[in-house]
Amino acid sequence: MKKMIKYFCLFLLILCSCNRGKKENNVFHVAVLRGPSVIAFAKMIEDSPEIDSKRLSVDIVDSPEQMQALLIKSEADLAALPMINAANLYNKGLKYSLLGCPVWGNLYIVEKKEYNAPSQGTNTLHIFGAGTTPDILTRYYLKQKGLTYSLNYSFSTPQEISQGLLSGQIRTAVMAEPFLSLILRKDSTLYIKSSLNNPDSTSPGFAQTAIVYAPSLQGKSTILDSLLDESCQFAVNQPEQAIKILENRNIFVPGSLTPESIERCQIKYLSTKEAKRSILDFLRLIEKYEPKAIGGKVPNDGFMPEKQ
Repeated sequence: MKKMIKYFCLFLLILCSCNRGKKENNVFHVAVLRGPSVIAFAKMIEDSPEIDSKRLSVDIVDSPEQMQALLIKSEADLAALPMINAANLYNKGLKYSLLGCPVWGNLYIVEKKEYNAPSQGTNTLHIFGAGTTPDILTRYYLKQKGLTYSLNYSFSTPQEISQGLLSGQIRTAVMAEPFLSLILRKDSTLYIKSSLNNPDSTSPGFAQTAIVYAPSLQGKSTILDSLLDESCQFAVNQPEQAIKILENRNIFVPGSLTPESIERCQIKYLSTKEAKRSILDFLRLIEKYEPKAIGGKVPNDGFMPEKQ
């Protein structure tokens, strides 16, 4: 009797294992780095659309390091991550190709209203992410505008800078959404001084976010472009619904997103073909200021293949 129970349990384990494998075979895994990119995927998260009878399952990734590990292990078919990370990984031999860009800027300089800048000397500007997109775009903006600040990197995350602004330790800082909207609601003496997101009047912004795909989705660019465009338009045109989806799934804490914060993320899906010039301009800018951030050079044509 004991032997029969043992064999029965073994049979159940094998059966469950087979079922898990079968389920995995019917899924395309989409990894999205937590932040503004997730907003662009709200509709896709809700609808779980299918491609060739395979469901697109969206998983939220909490850090660039976790995202890198997923891509190295080929555990994601589609991924949304910072453009500089995508270029860096490609230059290091990870052959995920660029599909498009959904987020075109979420960085702003914020300041206390009652703050009186010194008439002589240099103002202090706090920045997070030394050597990353916020740092590079801040330096570029200041140079373009001929502004002089002493850059302070002692607060290394948006959360730390938020706390510093609210406590009065910081007077002027670079902030990103959705943290920006939170502190603006909590402290009426804070205001947006400048946007760091518009290189010129003809550009949609800086191509800060990349969507890359694995060989498993080769030849699916047309339907992916359509799904991503639809999801981005949903976030922009129905922000309250997008917020509701993300809060109901505990992706964002209730109250952390507003229609204004979504607007300030500059969400607009453009395929690689549509945005190639803007993407190259952004990568060349990064190469000029911080080449190691993208692996030392602008990626070759294989990163943005003409035929997808």
